[in-house]
Amino acid sequence: MNIIIYTLIVALAIGFALGVLLGLFKKIFYVKVDPKIQEVRDVLSGANCGGCGYAGCDAFAEALVNGEAPADGCVAGGSETTAKVASILGVDAGESVKKVAFLACAGTKDCAKDKGIYSGVETCQAAQLAVNGTKLCAFGCIGYGDCVEACPFDAIMLGANGLPVVLEDKCVGCGKCTKACPKHLLKLIPAETKGAIAKCSCQSDNKPQIRKDCTAGCFKCGLCAKKCPEGAIDISSGLPVIDYTKCTSCGECVKACVDKVLVLR
Repeated sequence: MNIIIYTLIVALAIGFALGVLLGLFKKIFYVKVDPKIQEVRDVLSGANCGGCGYAGCDAFAEALVNGEAPADGCVAGGSETTAKVASILGVDAGESVKKVAFLACAGTKDCAKDKGIYSGVETCQAAQLAVNGTKLCAFGCIGYGDCVEACPFDAIMLGANGLPVVLEDKCVGCGKCTKACPKHLLKLIPAETKGAIAKCSCQSDNKPQIRKDCTAGCFKCGLCAKKCPEGAIDISSGLPVIDYTKCTSCGECVKACVDKVLVLR
């Protein structure tokens, strides 16, 4: 019986001592937290998507309060969150522009030829590292869906044609998919973009080879630029780049493009 009593006394003493020490450590190492950080954190989306450029909402909230991040950095929260953050911090909300992901490739299973049979790990990153992608076109979408896996909002799905499809009503422009794509085919564009846009990223100037590799590849003929009545298309980089301050969505370039590389948004 005495052994049990002594054991209880020792256990209580140790527990009391540990409690005192923990209390002292908490007081000694206490770090004062700005209450604004929690206030800002409470109005953020809570998606922890990383679209703001920080590890998560907690880190972003701290950066906001410290003046290290812009008020409109929470892409998942949109303009409503931006307004709330700006109100708490007492800064100008500015103009928040919603962005969405856009796939600059039209190389479907039917028009883009494969190099052969790939038997490695079925991820885009692995196929890129192993054989520089599975398509003959070195710039084409590999199609294993790394972007789909990376999207925290279920805003991308793999289509039956082998290409990812962006669901713009769900996309918040966090940029996770753009980082996941080893070919850098997914780009963020303003959701309100109106006008022509190129669905190709092929930088090759070998015209015969482009035709063999992918029937949807930009042939670099320049007809789109020649037919544009507003002079809104620049092809100096090898691919059509649209100046949306000039583009009127007339569609003349789309009609002129024999490969249907250009589409209207």
